[in-house]
Order: sequence, then C-alpha cells, then structure tokens
Amino acid sequence: MRYISTRGKAPALNFEEVVLTGMATDGGLYVPESFPQMSKAEIADLAGLPYHEAAFRVMRPFVGDSIPEETFRQMLKETYASFSHDAVAPLKQLDSNHFLLELFHGPTLAFKDVALQLLGRLLDHFLAKRGERGVIMGATSGDTGSAAIEGCKPCTHVDIYILHPHNRVSEVQRRQMTTVLAPNVHNIAVEGDFDDCQAMVKASFANQDFLKGQRLIAVNSINWARIMAQVVYYFTSAVALGAPHREVSFSVPSANFGDVFAGYVARKMGLPVKQLIVATNANDILHRTLHDNDFSKKPLEPTLAPSMDIVVSSNFERLLFDLYQQDGSAIADLLETFQKEPTQLDAKAWESARELFDSFSLDDQGILRVIADAFERTGELLDPHTATAYLATQKCAKDAATPVVTLATAHPAKFEDAVIKAGFKEGAKLPLHMSDLLQREEKYSVLPSDLQAIQRFVAEQQALA
Repeated sequence: MRYISTRGKAPALNFEEVVLTGMATDGGLYVPESFPQMSKAEIADLAGLPYHEAAFRVMRPFVGDSIPEETFRQMLKETYASFSHDAVAPLKQLDSNHFLLELFHGPTLAFKDVALQLLGRLLDHFLAKRGERGVIMGATSGDTGSAAIEGCKPCTHVDIYILHPHNRVSEVQRRQMTTVLAPNVHNIAVEGDFDDCQAMVKASFANQDFLKGQRLIAVNSINWARIMAQVVYYFTSAVALGAPHREVSFSVPSANFGDVFAGYVARKMGLPVKQLIVATNANDILHRTLHDNDFSKKPLEPTLAPSMDIVVSSNFERLLFDLYQQDGSAIADLLETFQKEPTQLDAKAWESARELFDSFSLDDQGILRVIADAFERTGELLDPHTATAYLATQKCAKDAATPVVTLATAHPAKFEDAVIKAGFKEGAKLPLHMSDLLQREEKYSVLPSDLQAIQRFVAEQQALA
C-alpha cells in the first residue's frame, strides 16, 4: 500500500512512513493511492467477530507489510482491551430504524479513543524499531488532546505537546488533559481559538528547524492512521444491521471531516453506505459547502458543542482530492483561493458530493431543545455534538426503509454545562474511574497565540528532556 499527497508534489510513502510523517511536505494530506476492496463475503464474515479481529481484517490492507500480522493483531487486542464495553462500539436502537452508535467507551469518553489508543502503540512500535524518539505536536478543540495524551502517556519513545484554546474547552475536557502529570506530556493553553492552534501546528510541520533534527509527528486527524482506525466501526455497525445485503446510512457530527471521511472510505472499500449526513453546529462551513456550494470562511462562533468550533475543516481536503479525480494542482489552487476569498467547488465535483452527502446545522438553542427532546423520546441523554446528528437524521434521512446510524461521539458528562442548560440540573455523572477528576492536580502552560513563543517553549522543554 502506497500513500500519496492531496497536493500532488510530495513523495509517495508506505504505511510506516505515513504514520511517522503526518502531513506531506507539500502541505497536503496523505491518502491511499487506491482504496482496498472488501468483497460481500469478506464483509459478511465480520459478523459476530470480536471488535479487535474485525479491526484487523478491515485495517490490514492499509498496513501492508509494515507490521507483521501477529504483531498487529496483538496490538489491536491490547488497544481495545482498555475500553469499558466488550463490544467497543455498541449499537442502541432509538426507534424502528434509527440507531445510536456509542463511541465513548474508551478511556477519555470520546470517539477519538478508538483511533488514538492505537496510534500511540503504532508510534512506539515504529520509533523503537528505528531507535528514535519522536515529538508529537497536536491541536485540539477538546477531545483529540485528551485521547492523544491517554494513548501516548505510556510511550517510551514519544514526547507529546497538545495545544488547546485557553478557556474555550469544557472543564472536563481540559482536566482530562491537564491532570495527566507524566513527564512526557506537555499541555499548552493558547490565548486564541482552535484554528490558531491548528495553524501553528501546521506551520511547525512546514518548518521543523526549531527541533534541531528531532522527528515531529502528527496525532491530529491529518495522520492517516486516525482515519484508518475509524473506518472499522462503520463496518461493524453496518454488518450488525444487515450489511452487505442491506444498505445503511450514517449521521455524523463533524467539523474537521475526519470521522465522516472514514465513512466515505468504508463506502469506497465496498460497504453499502446509502447516505452520509454531516451535522454541524453554528460553525457551519461543511453544511454551507455541501448544501449550497458556499466554500467560504466565517468568523468562529464559540458554542455549546466546542469540539466542532472549527472554521477550516482540514480533512475535507481528502474528500476534495477524490472528487477532483486526484488532481493535486487543482486542490492546491482551490485551497489557496479559499484562504483569500469566498469560493465554490467545481460544479461537477459538488454535484458528485451531493449524490452521497447531505448536511444540517444547529445553533445552541436548537442543541438544547434536541437534548431535552431526545431524552423524553428515547431515554438517552446525548452530548451536544451527538444532538446535532440526532436531529440531522430526522431532517435529512431520505429513505424510511434504510436504517440510519447516528454516531454518539462523546459521553454527556464531558459537557456538563450544556446538559444542565438543557434542563438536567444534576448534569451527567462521570464514570467511576473519573469521579475525582475535578479534584485532581493540573499542570499546563498558558502561552500567547504566537508561533515563535510556542516553538521556543517546545524547544526548551526538549532540551531538558
């Protein structure tokens, strides 16, 4: 399996190189040169398998010969043993043809655990093999940071630096990051928003001189391994509902497009996905682009669903590359224009996207109404991100005969403010292993939204390591 850049000018890499590289040298993101195919028989054979074995069968083609089969199989078994539910990603039925896929049974109560628990092990494996130590830099709007830290804190070959927007994540989200006191973990609260954090991480990858030769590694969803791991639960949930003999649709709360792109990859591999519904909060660039072909930036609006408070959707580039027939130059030109002024997708590319994708956006008041309504109807208390997808299912599902799976991307206890505002005065209880989270000691540094200040801090910490 070879991986190519969405901008078309970086060298093709194998899986090991892609995991350790993250972003391509031309500023693009890596995608498979071609998507592996699973036959109907191979998809049907996933039924009833333990999650780690299904994960092995879905992901193995992407890994190729970079990891011995038995080593990779054991790695997956250890990864998903840390989840609190044996199914890892269990389904719940909400009504006759609407299902909830619970992706919050990992250590940090968010869907990102599914990929980041694995990524930490992959990084440690490859770095140990090379006799190297790596530096991770990542930006988070809330959930990626804690999941990355949890996945990497036991790693012996990795130091991790996570940037989050100061005072713009929930208290639970912040404390899940800042109460991890491992010596290889560094939290940076940036006096700016998520897009500022993301831009500085990208700039650091573009020029790594400040690290004086140490390897810089990405754990954000620009890293292909993140997408690859998320493809699995589309297969397992669809098979549980009758695939490959039955089509299934999915409704996904999304801002950076990584999770929903994993559903697109599953479809490219042969899973019969009828519809992918993209749900956003008030920061609705994905909805405006998919619904109206309005590919333009607007000022970021802080919301009750902070993990989706993103203006520039990084992983959308991977979809665009496929829609534009892998024309890297066209993608580079489109994204350069996007940074300067409002633009539109090529008409043919946009129409192609509309054949599969629908979208919906919901503001804060709508989120609160949905949390209350969903609990009254189903008995399920949803987090604010999942709430957007719950309503998007009702608004956008095209076919009553096709089951729709709404992805529940986080435990409601991570967003207590929203839950309380929705009328649940006692909030949602944290699981037992996190019951003392709000009393734990914190460690983090508040820094200005300034690239040189961030890079200087990282360099100084690495000099002390």
